[in-house]
Amino acid sequence: MDETYITIEYLREILAKCGSTTPGPWVSFIEGRDHDSGSSFIRTAGNDIELSGATDADQDFMANAKQDIPALVAEIVRLKGWSL
Repeated sequence: MDETYITIEYLREILAKCGSTTPGPWVSFIEGRDHDSGSSFIRTAGNDIELSGATDADQDFMANAKQDIPALVAEIVRLKGWSL
């Protein structure tokens, strides 16, 4: 998507999608990096998320997106002088 098409309505939709997910913060735990036994998972404020077929980088990205997306939306809103 071209950044010229970002509207306040689009940003509200993004935040709504993010807000409908399991509460955060989300934290990625990779077996062998963050702990020594069990499987890799994303810890949330609700049920943990276990992924199949994701790379470690995929999992880290997904876990961080829960916090990163609202921060990025807030910065766009601030820079544009909009209000949600």
